[in-house]
Amino acid sequence: MAKILVVDDETDLEVLIKQKFRKQIRQNEYEFLFAINGRDALEKLALDPGVDLVLSDINMPEMDGLTLLSELHELNPLLKSVIVSAYGDMDNIRTAMNRGAFDFITKPINFEDLTITMEKTLKHVRQLKETLKAIKENNILKMYVDENVLSFMGRQEYESEIAANENITATVMFIDVCGFTAITERTPADLVVQMLNTYFDAMVKEIIEHEGYVDKFMGDAIMAVYRGEFHLDRAVETAIAIRNKIKELPDFKGIDGYKPMVSIGIKSGEMVSGNIGSSSLRRLDYTVIGDTVNVAARLQGAAGENQIVISEDCYSHVRESFKCKEIGEVTLKNKSNPLTIYEVLE
Repeated sequence: MAKILVVDDETDLEVLIKQKFRKQIRQNEYEFLFAINGRDALEKLALDPGVDLVLSDINMPEMDGLTLLSELHELNPLLKSVIVSAYGDMDNIRTAMNRGAFDFITKPINFEDLTITMEKTLKHVRQLKETLKAIKENNILKMYVDENVLSFMGRQEYESEIAANENITATVMFIDVCGFTAITERTPADLVVQMLNTYFDAMVKEIIEHEGYVDKFMGDAIMAVYRGEFHLDRAVETAIAIRNKIKELPDFKGIDGYKPMVSIGIKSGEMVSGNIGSSSLRRLDYTVIGDTVNVAARLQGAAGENQIVISEDCYSHVRESFKCKEIGEVTLKNKSNPLTIYEVLE
């Protein structure tokens, strides 16, 4: 059951919400809590940390919705918010998004749109929780396990699991934020981190949406891996979605003339999957390595702004599903022969 906190000083909204979602409430799909302003909302969240989604107005007494957004991020990074307000001007939308709002709906409320937005947001929250659970179970345990944990699990069982390496066929995607290094040289550190986290959050949503997983963050780049059925198609779909999403992001205040763009490289093939790192430090990273991974990184390096670059063998698999064009031959580092590469257009 999803738990949703509605924050609005219009008390009539509580009655309306209960009427419109009475079926979901009766079937224990949704549980609604209500607060009359941001301060009241924080008090209720302190008493009930299990809330998954906050629907908040902007103009409220004591603490407005935009201030609440800043507080929510500090309180619980997994908690997602949707602004529901009559003040739908671009300044409010940009401020809300910059402060972590997942979406923005204008009043009067279209309840069909609200329902779709709630379902989309709650799905994202569930995916984040599943990802966090997987990280805790598969990475943190393996990286930082101590003798007490080993004794509890059984040393033989643990060592067998941690040593389970395999050859797999999968797709690797590298995504780089173009021109971001130059921004860091003239921008305050807090704003740099805020910007990059905003871009990464938008990318990660699409990666999870298309059933990939983030292997690692590398400076201003992301390495993502796709396994299972149609792994290459899902990676290309993700790349297109990320390119479109980044273009739609609002400008950051205080940064003039910078438009975020991405360069993306994608390669499918065989690779080694396993725990790599230092056992003595208990710092192991479950990752993939091999020529396929290296070529994907080189393809990203060959991509221009807002370009998605794939290899010729990948093109042969996706040419009927995606519109592509040949770029030509390029010489990649550590490759003796030139490779023909293609750009994915749509």
